[in-house]
Amino acid sequence: MPFTSEQRGVAIGMTIGALLAFALVGGGILYNPFSFDGYLTLTERHVVASKASLVAAFFVMLAIGRLARYRMLNVADIAGAGLATGTPQAKLLQALLQNTLEQAFLAVCVYFAWALIMPGTWLSVVPMAAIAFAVGRVLFYRGYQHGPQSRALGFTLSFYVSATMLVSMLVYWAQDIII
Repeated sequence: MPFTSEQRGVAIGMTIGALLAFALVGGGILYNPFSFDGYLTLTERHVVASKASLVAAFFVMLAIGRLARYRMLNVADIAGAGLATGTPQAKLLQALLQNTLEQAFLAVCVYFAWALIMPGTWLSVVPMAAIAFAVGRVLFYRGYQHGPQSRALGFTLSFYVSATMLVSMLVYWAQDIII
């Protein structure tokens, strides 16, 4: 069955996001743009992961704030999702918050794992991933109301970078087990 134009648009956004994720992780490993050395202390590694995690936390805060502000200013939604059916705008903001929470949880877990497991010279991937997360969230927020193809790249920049990092760590870890 052939794809609809909307499905093709999503596939294009996902493909671009996947290529950018691979390039970001690979580039961070190969070029070490933040010039981390191979002998970082555990504390230094934690600091890098913590700073990157602030980016994810910032976008969760924004999503919570947007929904809270909307509910406060809208009589139909002020009671909250548990006590009101929710207007379309409240449901939209709740969906953005839910997706951001999911993405942020994965990102923070991956940032800390990468910072602690991977070689120190590969640590540039963590702040690069945080930048991609921020760009991805902005694109996702802006594109969400315009349909799946408009938010696909934003979603993939947030998700595929974390997913690529996670799979890379699993492969790296598996090599230690096998060898």
